[in-house]
Amino acid sequence: MPLPSEASYCPPLVPPPPGDPPPLPPSFSPRASPHFTAPRRAAPHRRPAMDFDSRILPRIGGFGRYSRAVVSCTWPCAFAVALAFFSDVFFTLLPDSYRCRTDPSLLPRVVLLLNLSEEALLNLSVPWVPGSGWSRCELYRYQQNSSNGPAEDLPREAVPCTRGWHFTTSAGLHSTYVTEWNLVCENYWKVPLQHVCFMMGCMLGYIFLGTLCDRIGRRQVFLFSVVISSLLGVAVCLANRPVVFLLLRLCEGSTLSGIFLSSYITRLEMCDPSHRLMMTMIGGFFAACAELLLPGLAVLCRDWPVLQAVATLPLLLLLSYWCSTSIFPESPRWLLATHQVLQARKSLQSISVRNGVCLGEEMYPAENLLSEMDVAYPEASEPCYHHVLELHHTRVIGRNGLILGFTLFIGTGIQYCFTRNLHSFSHRFYLSYFVRVATGVTACGLLCLTVDRFGRRGILLLSAIVTGLSSLLLLALTQYLRSSLVLILSVLGLLSSQALAMLSVFFASEVLPTVVRGGALGLVLASGCVGMAASSLMELQNNGGYFLHNVVFASFAVLSVLCIMLLPETKRKPLPDSLKEGENQRRPALFSSQPGRDALPLLHNLPRDSDYNPDSYSRLVSATKKMLAKDRPYRDILPSQHTLLAIGNGLPDCQDNGVLHEDNS
Repeated sequence: MPLPSEASYCPPLVPPPPGDPPPLPPSFSPRASPHFTAPRRAAPHRRPAMDFDSRILPRIGGFGRYSRAVVSCTWPCAFAVALAFFSDVFFTLLPDSYRCRTDPSLLPRVVLLLNLSEEALLNLSVPWVPGSGWSRCELYRYQQNSSNGPAEDLPREAVPCTRGWHFTTSAGLHSTYVTEWNLVCENYWKVPLQHVCFMMGCMLGYIFLGTLCDRIGRRQVFLFSVVISSLLGVAVCLANRPVVFLLLRLCEGSTLSGIFLSSYITRLEMCDPSHRLMMTMIGGFFAACAELLLPGLAVLCRDWPVLQAVATLPLLLLLSYWCSTSIFPESPRWLLATHQVLQARKSLQSISVRNGVCLGEEMYPAENLLSEMDVAYPEASEPCYHHVLELHHTRVIGRNGLILGFTLFIGTGIQYCFTRNLHSFSHRFYLSYFVRVATGVTACGLLCLTVDRFGRRGILLLSAIVTGLSSLLLLALTQYLRSSLVLILSVLGLLSSQALAMLSVFFASEVLPTVVRGGALGLVLASGCVGMAASSLMELQNNGGYFLHNVVFASFAVLSVLCIMLLPETKRKPLPDSLKEGENQRRPALFSSQPGRDALPLLHNLPRDSDYNPDSYSRLVSATKKMLAKDRPYRDILPSQHTLLAIGNGLPDCQDNGVLHEDNS
């Protein structure tokens, strides 16, 4: 089925074969000289001429000092988002132990006249539950008209707590969202509900703000998200009701998603293929540093409003990015993909100057790049935006996004099964917390070492296999295994599931085209939020569906192994910019063919590339334009435009992005 943007397909103009006079670019009038012949159409199988990674990025300095500076400015964004995101773990942390406060009005009058100690009063007021200690949700109520006698023999009944609870905390904050509004016993359901609402806010933010990234740009969405999240972070500190806290955290989660998504995409699009993985994983290390700092900050802050204020402080510091566009510029790749030519030229010139590439003379590579842009992109073309709903008409892009969203959903949802085994091994909060953070750091480091060597698809497949096997073994053999082996399998499964989740996000950002990368990657990340919310849904049912939850996610992990085989390999390959380029991605063979094996005679072989050099052609065009501009007889014929800003008008206004990048053969 053809793509929606292919309706205006028009191949670019190409020079004639060697031996014929070279043609003029479309910006020149055919009356300028009689020595030029009409151009011919390009072969449809040729690769696009203005591929960003191979044709544009090396000519503006590649991954130079300015590009490295911009990427490094996106790492604090990952730190700030992780600090605000994972603080929710400490806000909703249930105290180690709690019981009802004693209520003297429920005791008989005879007992009130006695001078009882606090321990004796506690024995008369709170029921004792064998195996768990003092009752957490009940008090004794005595009949007031009881006769004299021992207090333990008086008639009494158990009633819910009437004067609140006494909490004992040994980890995290002393005052939390739970202890502030007594969200225990019959009100405990509000705690997992708050986490579900927070995940729902993140999911909505990924979808809507990701779509805005494809419409108004990465920088605009980033600045909008930073401003709103900073205001909401301050407002959360002043919340005086659980409902207000819940709604504010929902909105804050949506804006945090916008910060993460826009900075993640900008970091990816500013890198060349050889640095994409390492720069992305360094952002993961910054997020892990925020998780490691949170326990210490919780001990120092003691109260949840203070911790919320501290977590909002890095977001306020990100407001400094508003002051200068050089700190967080708009992605030139997105500008070119959406045909915003003038803004793209300014951005490329600015990046090339800051990277140390000179633009003074015509023989420098950057000016040759601008000359090629004169040929490939018409100046008067209207911006062509794409919506994520257009993926409904695609086959390869939609399939890749669906598979990677599925693997991310598995990687985030199945972590609850492994962390629950850690809780059964030890009830200490810090043990499970630091094991989860340590496995995340280890997974990030292993991805840095293996993904560029063995490929994205192979490591993703290995992560899915280890995750599925660990879950199945724990599901079937937990009662027959030693506790140490259960701990090892849980840690191994947690490690592989986190690697599966991180690599799914990175893989999806590489296979999705630039024109819909924001919205499509937002949908993938939204599926991860659904997986994280699954654990809270289990807590809403008092872990009644844990076995079914484990079975479903273990089955999904096994099923994902077959789905991953359909994905393409993106190792050291340029990012797709248009829908057409995204559709042309094909999965490689599982095993490479044997060396020296004859090719099948029925397969179509592409013709050999000609000896035409686009760099020489662009230099010839630039020199011809300057020569004709200096010649007086041609001043009235040629358009009065600057050499570097002259753009042709021979192509239609809005063409498919993949067609505009056709090679001049």
